[in-house]
Amino acid sequence: MLVIETITGNIHEPAWKSRLEHATLDWLALDQWEAQKSRLRKSTQNGVDVAVSLPRGILLRDGDVLVWDETRQTAIVARVTLKDVMVVELDSLQAQPSEALIRTCVELGHALGNQHWPAVVKGNRVYIPLTVDKKVMASVMKTHAFRGITYDFVPGSEVIPYLAPHESRRLFGGAEGPVHSHAEAHDHPHDHAHQHDHAHPHDHAH
Repeated sequence: MLVIETITGNIHEPAWKSRLEHATLDWLALDQWEAQKSRLRKSTQNGVDVAVSLPRGILLRDGDVLVWDETRQTAIVARVTLKDVMVVELDSLQAQPSEALIRTCVELGHALGNQHWPAVVKGNRVYIPLTVDKKVMASVMKTHAFRGITYDFVPGSEVIPYLAPHESRRLFGGAEGPVHSHAEAHDHPHDHAHQHDHAHPHDHAH
């Protein structure tokens, strides 16, 4: 068994992209729940048994190079599949009177809580993971017709670099596992939206 305690690099980095151009890659496929674990044991696509044991707070990301054998020109690379995230933009609310702004934010929080959707608030954006079909989430937003609020669905891989480890776990997994929606007629304990005090300049285009 191979024990992996550090991340060597990432195939999306120019230096590694060039280095691995003619190398043989073996993939360690992980879903969004597994990628949040600092310790796990799993077999690669080619049947290599690996034990990942990373320092606390270090999360595996898509394309991370876990093992690099320069002599044999082979590498084991993480392939992480993350679901999309609904990003709700609150910027336009700032142009509204404070009373309307507060009312809309409270109504948004109430709507998210009703659906038991976890959320992370950073600056003027609210990040909500896809817990149900996109059409269902879009339907909920359309039903409430929040004035001054827009939203878009963004790949999780674009969002995760801007999140702290505890925020990433909230959106993509951790001990609590998948979260369901009332739209699916499931009954779940209420999950309040998490408030984060400082802003972060997230840009959809990376």
